[in-house]
Amino acid sequence: MRNQGSAGRRSTGNVRVGAAPPTIAIGTVLACCAGLHAAPACAAESDADTPLPTIAVSVEAPPAEALPRDDEAYQLEEIIVTAQRRAASVQQTPISMEAFSSDKLQQRGIDSVDDLAGNVPSMVIEPHPLSSTTLRITIRGVGVTDAQVTQDPAVGIYLDGVYLARSAGLALDLADLERVEVLRGPQGALYGRNTTGGAVNMITRRPSVDGFALSQALTVGSRNQLSSKTSINVPLGDTFAAKLAVLGARRDGFVENTGPGGDFGDRREQAYRLDTRWLATDALNVDYSYDFSDLRYYNAFFQAISPSDAPHGMADLFKPYAQSESVFSTRRLSSLATGAPYAESSARIQGHTLVLTQTLGEQLSAKYIGSYRRLNDRQYADLGGGGGSTGYRVDTQSYDGPAGIAAGGADGTPLVIPEVYQRQWSHELQLSGTVFERVEFIVGAYTFSEKGGERGGPTHHIFNTKLDPSQLNFALDAVPGLRPLLRDTLLPGLAAFWDYDIGIDNEATALFGQLTWTPPILDDDLRVTLGLRQSWDRRSARKDFLQTQYIEGTVLGQGLIALPVPQALLPGVDEFDNVRAQRRDRNFAPTVNLQYDLSSSATTYVSYATAYKSGGFNTRDPQVSGASGPASDGTNYGFGFVDGFKPETVRSLETGLKSEWFQRRLRFNTAVFDTRYRDMQTNFMIPGTISDTKSRNSGKARIRGFEVEGGFAVTQGLILGLQYAYLDAVVQEVLDINGNNVANLYPFIAAPPHSYVGTVDWTFLQRGWGNLRAYLSYQYVGDRQGFVITEDKRGLTAIDGYGLYNARITAGELPLGKGRLDLSAWGRNLADREYPLTAIDNLPHADRAVIWGEPRAFGVDLIYRFQ
Repeated sequence: MRNQGSAGRRSTGNVRVGAAPPTIAIGTVLACCAGLHAAPACAAESDADTPLPTIAVSVEAPPAEALPRDDEAYQLEEIIVTAQRRAASVQQTPISMEAFSSDKLQQRGIDSVDDLAGNVPSMVIEPHPLSSTTLRITIRGVGVTDAQVTQDPAVGIYLDGVYLARSAGLALDLADLERVEVLRGPQGALYGRNTTGGAVNMITRRPSVDGFALSQALTVGSRNQLSSKTSINVPLGDTFAAKLAVLGARRDGFVENTGPGGDFGDRREQAYRLDTRWLATDALNVDYSYDFSDLRYYNAFFQAISPSDAPHGMADLFKPYAQSESVFSTRRLSSLATGAPYAESSARIQGHTLVLTQTLGEQLSAKYIGSYRRLNDRQYADLGGGGGSTGYRVDTQSYDGPAGIAAGGADGTPLVIPEVYQRQWSHELQLSGTVFERVEFIVGAYTFSEKGGERGGPTHHIFNTKLDPSQLNFALDAVPGLRPLLRDTLLPGLAAFWDYDIGIDNEATALFGQLTWTPPILDDDLRVTLGLRQSWDRRSARKDFLQTQYIEGTVLGQGLIALPVPQALLPGVDEFDNVRAQRRDRNFAPTVNLQYDLSSSATTYVSYATAYKSGGFNTRDPQVSGASGPASDGTNYGFGFVDGFKPETVRSLETGLKSEWFQRRLRFNTAVFDTRYRDMQTNFMIPGTISDTKSRNSGKARIRGFEVEGGFAVTQGLILGLQYAYLDAVVQEVLDINGNNVANLYPFIAAPPHSYVGTVDWTFLQRGWGNLRAYLSYQYVGDRQGFVITEDKRGLTAIDGYGLYNARITAGELPLGKGRLDLSAWGRNLADREYPLTAIDNLPHADRAVIWGEPRAFGVDLIYRFQ
């Protein structure tokens, strides 16, 4: 019987998607829906990422008459995933991963990528300081420290098999998610570049020709939250179906802006998605998708925690005034104020995807995935002190002071909202199947190209402040009343302006393959997998950048004069006039995996995996090249923007166990890994500056840890769950320009040693009219370090560990007309824990400023399904 079961796993047959014979259909239902009787069925298998248009069903699956009775049917949910480009259950997939079915997504309130934060141990998601919709994602400590259009992320995000190259706009909701898969560790062989930390697969629900279906979800919650999600599936004949999903949502932020403009964190969103499926022939499926998202939002605001003692060059003369105009608190404030009108940000994303799946024979199929995507993200940020000052501002609003008139003309400089824009095209061809009865394979070719950049023009304001009378204490102590008069009417100020245009033009190609061989030994319980990927990268960047600073003077509020600061007083800051940079790289990424079935319900594996993250260029580098000489801190780093940095590589050794016991009532999975970094890309601030950085390959590091996942169906209707991750991440070597190892200044900034999620899922009442279900989760993310510029600033950007309680109670499966209704009440952060999401230490007025996480919130969901 063991031998027969293994043969059943290998054989997939020649079955058209959407037209499975009864035996396959019943097997699929048994594989996917053998979850706890009181819980909704797991997500149906989606073939969005699946090269084979079939699903393998083990002959060990029980026949229909052998299904357990209701009083025996408490089992853990099984989810079919496509993490290895073929359909298989999570338990049979030999990598460490988290999978969220549609039911699990609903219970945990996951609608987009940023909602995964706290739901996946060892995964950290932070907003970028200048954009709430641009995410910095880290898995197992591997991530990115900055978000530039010329630098790639370390965690690959995929939507229905299409790689999303830019992290801007990732905080958008998707209208109809069916499943989310989070793959931990390097995924270079099948997923390619920029998966050194892992990959996230988002799979949307596909149209069905089986019949009309309607789903309508409404949410009402705290802070004026209101959202509507509608999905309509319409068969248009026996071989064609279309599905339209529409999302509309709004939510207010939790910090009021008592100054001019919008409130911090407010957002309004619309999203549309059209999917079509055409069963063109018995052997050919044609899937087309179009998605569009439009988000209008006001960025979160950095609240100052502690005043600045760090040097900021010439700006130090004006720091006392900036601090006197700022608000400081170690507690989360409910209101702050901008001095200039707070402008709206926006993100517009659209994409087209075409998937062709062709059955070529009984054991062979081909698949093509083609995509075009477009992104426009306009990001307005205010990094001022929150006191509503117009004398101290850090923003890109209009400015009509003397310096603004000198820089921009009679009307001053205009409002400029910097824009990140990008267009990407990708094509992937896969050939997959089974040969020699014992070898499953997939081979393919991939090509990707993108053009984009970041616009920040015309010349616009970024910073202004004044000289504080405290600088003249030696003359003013005798006449204290003169201090405010001088500050507000006579003393000079400093204003800075930028004008920039960044461009990128990138191409990537790859050939890849993976085969899994089941040798005729050990009762067919051993599987050997080998994966290979050869990649080629061409990256081009262009930088235009002009920075000007003025000393300006006013008397009684009237501007008198603005004098440009001589370039000699701004050492290490070059002018960039159409400066271009280019590099070519290649990489070979192998993967080896040995999997052995200990029993029909337990498997163990050992894997060796590699991946790389593309090289690039640092647009925040103030110097053109290594020939520019010393930077503003007097250090000659020997490189600049055009020199760029090369790819970094990661290799990982992992061993794991996946097991289920007592007829799938108890689950225990674990993975232990050792990951090694080479040529680690390091970003570091130039001391004494606000935003100037350097980037280079100067690091070696190792990350060790383990993950544990457990689930226990205690009784019918009660399931306990626990996921835990431990990380021991150490940067071993970073050499400075003198050859000294300064690794102590480069800790892993998003690698909490401990993180876990505990859940209780209890269906405590089930009747003919429906059921009552309670869901409780506790998410804990441990202490994590932050950037370190100098030793005396260590800890200023660190984040203390925190835990959040979330709960949902649902009256489900209530009959309503010809459909069913679910009514849920939910709460998040029930203890109203104050916790920072991210922290920075380079503001002129503050050595520590934070963006706070969401406070306590309540709401009600109403979901109606008709089918």
